[in-house]
Amino acid sequence: MADFRTHIAGSTLVGVGIGMAGHSYGIPLQSCLLGGGLCSVAGILPDLDSDSGVPYRESVAFVSAFVPLLLISRFEALGWTRETIVLACAGVYLFIRFGVAEVFRRYTVHRGMWHSIPAAASVGLLTFLITDHRHLDLRLYWTVAAVAGFITHLVFDELYSVDFRGVRLKKSFGTALKFWSTRGVWPNISAYAKLAVLTLLAWGDPVLMDYIDEHHPVPGTMERVHQQVELQPEPGDDSVWR
Repeated sequence: MADFRTHIAGSTLVGVGIGMAGHSYGIPLQSCLLGGGLCSVAGILPDLDSDSGVPYRESVAFVSAFVPLLLISRFEALGWTRETIVLACAGVYLFIRFGVAEVFRRYTVHRGMWHSIPAAASVGLLTFLITDHRHLDLRLYWTVAAVAGFITHLVFDELYSVDFRGVRLKKSFGTALKFWSTRGVWPNISAYAKLAVLTLLAWGDPVLMDYIDEHHPVPGTMERVHQQVELQPEPGDDSVWR
């Protein structure tokens, strides 16, 4: 199994590539750097199910510090003061550091469904929901970067499950890049239920809904808009308010 240094180095290298690719397509440098950082951090997220050791401690530390930073723009959009934002970020840090991490420690097993394709998709959806920007393309770019980092970790785990010297597969082969766990039905139900909830939340995101209404309007949407426009009073006409 690949160690922590291998995973962080691999996902960081992929993150550099994603950042360079984004910049070549005209994405602002700051956004590309954030995308590369998300890829790098996501590359150690699967080790949250390690329960102990360096991978677990470092994963929790990175996530606890990184997520509050991504939420700052959302807090600012709420009109919060600087002091309130600082307190909120501290609360998110403590919640992840001592709440979410404890849930992972108690209720996950190493190489369980957290090491899977559905988990990578869930991380992507979480990234989409946490990040905030009026341009949908940027949020999708960051989402892809996070998924790429997570998948990089799974690929390294599978590569290290192959003994190339003896050309044989180890018992751990197939436990990372998977869609379904053979350890029981409940882990699969839980993983896909979380994925479904996150999908619904992402689908209801205002930025995504505005994009869909603008480029692919639902039948009847434009008719309702026209009706609302027709009901608007003419300048100087207050008859509708009587």
